[in-house]
Amino acid sequence: MKKINLLIIGLLSLLVLSCQTSAARQEQVRIVIYTSMYTDVIENVKRDLNNRFPAWQIEFVYSGTGVIQQWIEADSASGRLKCDIVMIADPAYSLELKEKNMLHPFKSKEASALAFDYDIQGYWYPVRVSNMVLAFNPARHARNTVPNSFADFANDAGARGAISMRNPLVSGTTMATATALRDKYGYAYFEALGRQRVMIDYGNDQTLRKLENGESRVAMILEESILKIRQERNSSLEVIYPTDGVVVIPSNIMIINNHWSANKNVKAAEEITEWFLSTEGQTAIVNGWMHSVRKDFHLIPYNSIPINEIRENSIPVIWENVFRQRQEIRQRFEEYITRGR
Repeated sequence: MKKINLLIIGLLSLLVLSCQTSAARQEQVRIVIYTSMYTDVIENVKRDLNNRFPAWQIEFVYSGTGVIQQWIEADSASGRLKCDIVMIADPAYSLELKEKNMLHPFKSKEASALAFDYDIQGYWYPVRVSNMVLAFNPARHARNTVPNSFADFANDAGARGAISMRNPLVSGTTMATATALRDKYGYAYFEALGRQRVMIDYGNDQTLRKLENGESRVAMILEESILKIRQERNSSLEVIYPTDGVVVIPSNIMIINNHWSANKNVKAAEEITEWFLSTEGQTAIVNGWMHSVRKDFHLIPYNSIPINEIRENSIPVIWENVFRQRQEIRQRFEEYITRGR
């Protein structure tokens, strides 16, 4: 009996030790996410993620897409990145990181519910949809007096010197848009922007301020930026869905593989990715004024219209062009905009 009692005590001790070790491992889970989502959207998403994974340390590091690409380029020289997941606005960057063998593939159980393309091997999945549109201030200008298309944005003499946009050297969504407009209209589009004396803004706040104070008659801007201030500040700024097509940008989520990742925990990164693609995660995305990537998801951002309606009149983006011709397009854009001044 004494031996049996000692055996039971020993087994219980091992069980307790095993539980403690398992809990310690769970507490040690740390994931760093590089993202270009707006900081207030990050805070809301982080709150929901912390509720789902309370024992994990999930850290978001924010900057513009171009800056994050520079970080990754610099990190790669040391043989390891400082992140585990990448969520930036430029889907073409997924092609580049996959080609460099930096990504971890996995088969998401949510893949069949996605309305947008994903990598068949599971190296990347779309996670949020942003739309490049035009916007104006109806308190200062009537809709029929401002450009209502991307073509007019670059060519309407009445708006010359009073149009603004983000910099494609920094903004991933603007880079995608510049490529789509180059593919549609040629480099003549950049020349026209130069002649229009387009103002290049280095943040959405700057673009919004110019619309509000009248410095800009119309701006090229993400739909979500306008929806956000309409809901939060009851702003009068309005979206114009360009008559020649919206540029629809389904941004991806990518897991860095264990060779390159900061914390070498791809299984935790998989669980976080699954959460983002789930209806719970997509609700957080839509609450952040972006559109869902799911075809079975019917919520839309505040004051928007269904994504299927937007896609019906959209300008296609050839992501291989964004990837392969990125430097050329950036250089030509900078050259023509500078020359136009």
